[in-house]
Amino acid sequence: MNTTTINKVISPYKEQLLNHSLYDNVKSIEDLHHFLENHVYAVWDFMSLLKALQNTLTCTTTPWMPIGNPEIRYLINEIVVAEETDLSLDGKRQSHYEMYLDAMNQCGAKTSDIIAFLEEVESTKNIFVSIKQSSLHPNIKAFLDFTFRVIEQGKPHEIAAAFTFGREDLIPNMFTEILKNFQKNFPETDLSKLIYYFERHIELDADEHGPMAMQMIDELCGTDEKKWKEVETVSIDALEKRIGLWNAIEEQILHSELTC
Repeated sequence: MNTTTINKVISPYKEQLLNHSLYDNVKSIEDLHHFLENHVYAVWDFMSLLKALQNTLTCTTTPWMPIGNPEIRYLINEIVVAEETDLSLDGKRQSHYEMYLDAMNQCGAKTSDIIAFLEEVESTKNIFVSIKQSSLHPNIKAFLDFTFRVIEQGKPHEIAAAFTFGREDLIPNMFTEILKNFQKNFPETDLSKLIYYFERHIELDADEHGPMAMQMIDELCGTDEKKWKEVETVSIDALEKRIGLWNAIEEQILHSELTC
């Protein structure tokens, strides 16, 4: 088994994501706000997957030791630099999560819920308790719980699978087109930071992070068929959770329209 095989196995789930009816239901700025206010949790927990990889595949403690494969160390550290300290539209160093919050603020979406959630996470010191006690949609809870369960298991190849195959790299392309149409239809709403965020993801994922992540999976699994099977299972689970996230966002949008 290899990454090509995994991509074939998960292709039906990717097709579900790419053809999801959510995209057609994001019709107004209010709908876009609903999307952003829920999708931000996926933007945030992505960084935990990345940092978990850094913790398990590189040395992040002292005294420093040359842990693991130097090629994988390079791949992870390169991705961390771009994701945690990228250049924003304003030329400032920011994580992609912070960029996303700025983009939300710029277009009038609410950021107070995600900020309160992160404060609760800091307060409880237990991510699973914070997820359970939150008022998030059950599908969003399931999405977050899955991410941190994979991290808690501590298997590098499974964390890498959720990171590589579970975060659909075709979605930014789709949303960039939606946002550009929004910019035409709602010229009074500034979406420049949001468009930049998605375009930046397209650039990094296609040219750099995507190939790097595939190489990382190959290095971690090698010829171990058990690991490849676990990668397949986690990848499918991750995409199913993303489909559930999309269902939850669409449900909230449609409910909001009915109550208007």
